[in-house]
Amino acid sequence: MGKIISIVNQKGGVGKTTTAINLSASLAVLDYKILIVDTDPQANAGSGLGIDSKEQKDNIYSALIGESDIKDCIVSTQIPNLDVIPSHIDLAGFELEIVNQVAREYILKDLVQPLKDDYDFIFIDCSPSLGLMVINSIVASDSVLIPVQCEYFALEGIAKLKNTIDIIQKRLNPELESEGYILTMYDGRTNLSKMVVEDVRKYFNELCFETIVPRNVKLAEAPSYGLPALLMFSGEKAEEFDIKFLENKGAISYIDLAKELLRRNNLPEFKAELENVE
Repeated sequence: MGKIISIVNQKGGVGKTTTAINLSASLAVLDYKILIVDTDPQANAGSGLGIDSKEQKDNIYSALIGESDIKDCIVSTQIPNLDVIPSHIDLAGFELEIVNQVAREYILKDLVQPLKDDYDFIFIDCSPSLGLMVINSIVASDSVLIPVQCEYFALEGIAKLKNTIDIIQKRLNPELESEGYILTMYDGRTNLSKMVVEDVRKYFNELCFETIVPRNVKLAEAPSYGLPALLMFSGEKAEEFDIKFLENKGAISYIDLAKELLRRNNLPEFKAELENVE
């Protein structure tokens, strides 16, 4: 059975969608079966993988309102082992539609739980808020993964986010765990980035991933081509990709992050190794 992980932070611009796309792609090239569920009305996770949400009749919004079967919403990407359920702009009004609905916090969970047997990891890309849709995402998850931008203001909202997660864990999802904190957009030339890294690691200890994602122009450029960074600059087709020849530092950081995530979950670097053991 797979693991559902929400990538969450109420602050925008911290690297949630970049992490969803590039971490998922990195795990996919390590032979793990991955699904991204895009719950942000901006639909950037889908577009970052070359999927036009406007052309997708079946999407997470249509599934949430009962017009589509969730499995009909799954779209294969050009990357083997990586699928996505795209979002739609209409999702922006979903919270108002369900405000008076019974058990409104469990709507997404009821949809994605049956998909766990088909994937090793399901990542939910959340919008930059702490609204009802994000609460749905956290309730549906086994754990939360929190990107933290290496800037001063990024630290201010972490306490509030942690408090919200603790409340959800206590009242709605007692088995929820913290997958960890990822430091993103790190610039080694600035003292501020170094200070943020020091403070986050001091406060969260082992919950903070060792891998740090650098501020990287190519990571920012890749979504405009509808590709994760590891394929955008590899010059290889997805099925021919070899991580040994990867050169971009941003893409390499997400490969390292994927391997660290696997180690934290007691899984081998390549899924084939697990299958051989079994």
